[in-house]
Amino acid sequence: MNDIVLSARDLNKHYPVGGGFFGSGARMVRAVDGVSLDIYERETFALVGESGCGKSTLGRVMLRLLEATSGTIRYRGQELTELNESGMRSLRKKLQIVFQDPYASLNPRMRIEEILSEPLRTHGYGSSEAIRERCAELLDMVGLRRQYLRNYPHQFSGGQRQRIGIARALANGPDFVVCDESVSALDVSIQAQVLNLLSDLQEELGLTYFFITHDLSVVRQFADRVGVMFLGRLVEVGRTEEIFAKPLHPYTMFLISAVPLADPRQRGREKLVLKGEIPSPMNLPSGCRFHTRCPFAKDICRVEDPAPQQRDGRMVACHFPLEG
Repeated sequence: MNDIVLSARDLNKHYPVGGGFFGSGARMVRAVDGVSLDIYERETFALVGESGCGKSTLGRVMLRLLEATSGTIRYRGQELTELNESGMRSLRKKLQIVFQDPYASLNPRMRIEEILSEPLRTHGYGSSEAIRERCAELLDMVGLRRQYLRNYPHQFSGGQRQRIGIARALANGPDFVVCDESVSALDVSIQAQVLNLLSDLQEELGLTYFFITHDLSVVRQFADRVGVMFLGRLVEVGRTEEIFAKPLHPYTMFLISAVPLADPRQRGREKLVLKGEIPSPMNLPSGCRFHTRCPFAKDICRVEDPAPQQRDGRMVACHFPLEG
């Protein structure tokens, strides 16, 4: 197996909500709550779950764009949470992010050359001529013409803007990239083009992706491994083909059942509908967090939080994993 690029152990991000002065009496939103995972070199690790489960927060915490409440984050064995601002700056070149909204993530007042050159200048890439040539190379890498360097973001389509966002993330030669819902705002045909581009760049540059999405149909074709998140916690982790063939956690089963099918021969299959509302992250249920929506819940599920367990090379946090 390849080396571990980024790992987290018992990672938490909690937000105080309400309360009096100095946060006294505040309730805590447990956006990320005790997450542990390893992401391996050159793989695409997809993180899935319903909106509000903490996916984007986890991605930002792992890059220290948000500070963790507690826990550890290691990049190639180096502890990130112990680094000061100067120490993190030197690693920013290797840890990058592509944001969801290609319309909001680019400064409308800056030309494309300015947008791409900004991270290069920040990290002392070289002379103005070298930076200009690197900007042109970046556009070549993402399939855009060099003459676009003089244009502004409003002159591009959504797909082209996302390509520019990818180019910016790759400016300083990272090896770990968080893709935060980076194709969800695009039309389906453009999604496919951008995913193909990401795959080609991964092969060419040896990139590792942490791919955050709610779209399991994209995950199935793009990811090597999948982590399923519910209310701030990972409930299942495994290889993509195994997760889709035989989910072990009931929540995973319901997510997969909700994926639309293109094959008309399978459209008659029975769809499983997940009932009930997601519990409030400020008022989490006792025991298993999923038990209020789980049709298989038993008494122990209501009182005891299930510990993660290994089964067939996969992780599942459930008292009664599915047998398939």
